[in-house]
Amino acid sequence: MSPSLGAPAERRDGPLKVTGSARYSAEIELPGLTHAALVNATIASGRVTAIDTEQAAAAAGVVAVITHEDLPRLNEVHLLPSLLGAAAPGQSFFPMQDDEIHYAGQPIAIVVAETHEQAQWAATLVRASYAPTAPLTSLDEGRDQPYTPERIFAGLMPGSTSRGDVDGNLAAADVTIERRWHFAANHHNPIEPSATTAVWQGDELTVWDAAQGVTASQLTICALLGISPSKVRVLGHYVGGGFGCKAMVWPHVTLAPLAARIVRRPVRLSLTRPQMFHSVGHREEQELTLTVGATRDGKVTAARGHKLSVGSHFDDWAEPAWGATSATYQTDSFEGVHQIVRGNTMTPTFTRGPGETVGTFPMEVAMDELAYELGIDPIELRLRNIGATDANTGFAWSSDGREECFRRGAERFGWAERDPRPGIRREGDWLIGSGVAMASYPVAFFMPQQHARARLYDDGSAVGMVNSPEFGTGMTTAMAQVVADAIGISLDGTRMEHGDTDLPSVSSAVGSNGALMISSALHLAGVALREQLIAMAVADDRSPLHGADPAAVAAADGRMALKDDPSRSEAFADLLRRSRVADVESLGSWTPPPPDTPHGLLTFGAQFAEVAVDADLGLVRVRRLVGAFAPGRVLNERTTRSQLMGGMLWGLSQALLEGNRTDTRTGRWAAGNLGEYLVPVNADAPDVGIELVEVADEVCGPLGVKGVGEVGQVGVAAAIANAVFHATGYRVRELPIAAETLLPALNDDGG
Repeated sequence: MSPSLGAPAERRDGPLKVTGSARYSAEIELPGLTHAALVNATIASGRVTAIDTEQAAAAAGVVAVITHEDLPRLNEVHLLPSLLGAAAPGQSFFPMQDDEIHYAGQPIAIVVAETHEQAQWAATLVRASYAPTAPLTSLDEGRDQPYTPERIFAGLMPGSTSRGDVDGNLAAADVTIERRWHFAANHHNPIEPSATTAVWQGDELTVWDAAQGVTASQLTICALLGISPSKVRVLGHYVGGGFGCKAMVWPHVTLAPLAARIVRRPVRLSLTRPQMFHSVGHREEQELTLTVGATRDGKVTAARGHKLSVGSHFDDWAEPAWGATSATYQTDSFEGVHQIVRGNTMTPTFTRGPGETVGTFPMEVAMDELAYELGIDPIELRLRNIGATDANTGFAWSSDGREECFRRGAERFGWAERDPRPGIRREGDWLIGSGVAMASYPVAFFMPQQHARARLYDDGSAVGMVNSPEFGTGMTTAMAQVVADAIGISLDGTRMEHGDTDLPSVSSAVGSNGALMISSALHLAGVALREQLIAMAVADDRSPLHGADPAAVAAADGRMALKDDPSRSEAFADLLRRSRVADVESLGSWTPPPPDTPHGLLTFGAQFAEVAVDADLGLVRVRRLVGAFAPGRVLNERTTRSQLMGGMLWGLSQALLEGNRTDTRTGRWAAGNLGEYLVPVNADAPDVGIELVEVADEVCGPLGVKGVGEVGQVGVAAAIANAVFHATGYRVRELPIAAETLLPALNDDGG
């Protein structure tokens, strides 16, 4: 019997990937294929005064060199979130439409050649002259000119919110903590750099794109070029990771078909690893200030959060730091404000755990400081401040599980044996500490209707169909389980078709909504198919189920049977063959509840970390991580644990490794490759323990799925920072935690 829904079924895409059978967008072979390379601006602000393409055009294999003088003018498309089923450009500005330079790395030319290597070499031969102006690329340069936007985060969130009497409650608080934290910019570095392959056949365009949502790519290309979606097909069967940079649609996705139309041949445009740092968005540099007021018994009464970040000149983008933070704890009042400095940068974008990964940090560190100030265990303080309702709306949570997450996480971690005094535990040169933080992430309910198809063949096998790519999460495996469970057949005979705009449309798999959206539509498609087959059987006088009440018939392992008389049964395959029907199919459509649904919608978890800090060198090593999460219904235990583990390791990376700054003289990123921008490797990875707390949720779709893609990262950095304090007595005020900032503090404390 095949694994049922929720079981740790092995991933279907694993063998395809390790054998090289899974084809990515940069591996599509087409007759006459050419290769494109971008030429990027070396200044961050100013104008292009001249471009000398003569040497490049004469280089071996070069087919064309395209500049802003050759590229047609495109339609203006404003920033919209890809999850809403509309065009989703990563930024409103599209390059190579004029001679103005807005940020370093902006494309100024495209070289098309016979091979990738020829294109890359010829791109180095393009010579550009500039009239530069002084760039603004850092917070320190622009902190005197911030503005508060009306909307942020691709228009999804308000720029500022407030409830209750924040001023009055802070003034009346027994204890007040006000702190400021700085966060360096972060970049996406999926294993697969972004790539697009495009070919025209007459006026019809086919594109292979490394995208988290092929419909978003299709609609963006169509909007920019002014053509009908019926003329554009986008495929992306396999994607080597996204983490947000492949959620929105960046200029290279449209530049590839533009170049293909100019040279009248298929074109592949693959970004290099350095180009990924300035071509697909990033998590912005930001500074968060949080003030928290509380009573002596640990009741938080007020909080005020202000965020300042660097954005682009053309979009009001800021990740929403205060969303879940304002809802999670039962504070009487809360104010959250986002301010932006217009800088010479491309528009930032979704980066794993957008908003909550950063916004949770100050609140969870402040809660730890408050616990020490009041002499209350950090877990107990948190539990005193959680409630059954969303603090912003007063609506009951669709499901919770926080207390169980803290209980099971603490038990597995060994929290009860912890001496709370900082700097007490030492092993040789290492100071040992442990910390805790809460995790929460929103359930996205602002997507359009979702669609999926299920089909059963007369041999008893089935296929589920959605247009979502498999981008490394194990989607095809978990969703095959959903289809098999809904119809009542074996998982072994079930497969998925995916990653093609010709298939039924679901929203881009971003914001932890993929599992919820796709599974809901597929489940309903499978249930409708099962009901169709049962209806066929009870209406067929040759069937053992003839005349039965359809509601009295159940299906499992490819057979229909009466619930109270299993001897009356029939296989799906027998029914179809007898009826001379080769296959039957059904379309499933699911409409998410409206965003103002009367429920609190968050996924919760608890994070625990143990660190060792070298007292002489200031180096921090994470020894253990434990996370306990309540994600609603688990579709596949194996892929769920994998997603959570990956998120937790990225949280470690956020805390200790990842950070970039700009050279304020040139406006360029200081780190532009993986030799300089640090990410964790195997030697950095500690033991990671994961506890799954399944909670019933009757609001989040027909299966009660909430999603785990983001919540695994949220809270990890705060737990590590709190553990560093427990080890050393030093409070972290900057991420990533660097030895050069920690070591002076240890020396000052005599460590």
